[in-house]
Amino acid sequence: MTRSLFKGNFWSADILSTVGYDSIIQHLNNGRKNCKEFEEFLKERAAVEERYGKDLLSLSRKKPCGQSETNTLKRALEVFKQQVDSVAQCHIQLAQSLREEARKMEEFREKQKLQRKKTELVMDAVHKQKSLQFKKTMDAKKNYEQKCRDKDEAEQAVSRSANLVNPKQQEKLFVKLATSKTAVEDSDKAYMLHVSTLDKVREEWQSEHIKACEAFEAQECERINFFRNALWLHVNQLSQQCVTSDEMYEQVRKSLEMCSIQKDIEYFVNQRKTGQIPPAPIMYENFYSPQKNAVPPGKATGPNLARRGPLPIPKTSPDDPDYSLVDDYSLLYQ
Repeated sequence: MTRSLFKGNFWSADILSTVGYDSIIQHLNNGRKNCKEFEEFLKERAAVEERYGKDLLSLSRKKPCGQSETNTLKRALEVFKQQVDSVAQCHIQLAQSLREEARKMEEFREKQKLQRKKTELVMDAVHKQKSLQFKKTMDAKKNYEQKCRDKDEAEQAVSRSANLVNPKQQEKLFVKLATSKTAVEDSDKAYMLHVSTLDKVREEWQSEHIKACEAFEAQECERINFFRNALWLHVNQLSQQCVTSDEMYEQVRKSLEMCSIQKDIEYFVNQRKTGQIPPAPIMYENFYSPQKNAVPPGKATGPNLARRGPLPIPKTSPDDPDYSLVDDYSLLYQ
């Protein structure tokens, strides 16, 4: 805690001036506004974190990401999806923490507002009392000065009437002089009383001003410290989020280190292999070659039901009557 500086640096030579007090109040209002702005920033940041966390969660759970991978890479992708899900949850939790910090900032602002209100009410009262008493004192001074001028005029009138023969005229002047002297004495007493009262009011105002300066300075020190700590905590939370996320991503890196390209290739081959014998070369086939009916290389052998065999060679000539016989049935007329 530094030594008090407010109470020694916010005065004015003008007794009616409140420029020093007003300057402090303006500074405190600005400080309260700054706290409000940081509070709103935390709320907005919380909304960003929550929105990001929910979007990331939706992405992790709904969007396919290498779903047809197999073996070791598949396991790494499963770890990746799990850790992305965890990172998303962390961002949602961070949003809740930021809202809690914003709530604390709001409570702090309201607490300081109530504390300030008490001091401001006292200061408003002493300022009003000081202004009112100053006005009364100045009015009393004007009245006193006027009575003094009236007395001086009465004395001058008496001096000018010394050679007057009319005693009644002189008597009136003497009565007026006596009355003015009494008025001067009365106004002088009233004026002095008001000056004395004003001095007491001034001392009371100065005392309250000092108290207010000390209270406001203590409040400002508390506000700066609270604001500083809140900002420090905020960046610590963000740093911790980064550390936590990196720890989760480290699990993905470890799972990727366990991936084996050779094992994944072997796994695919064992699961999906179709055979180890490639097709034979395709041979040229001449249409007129007796080998045209041979089974082409690369095709399976077996009975060919789709093609007829060669025609039988007739045993008789066309001129032979038996040429037209089919099972003793002749197509020739005899």
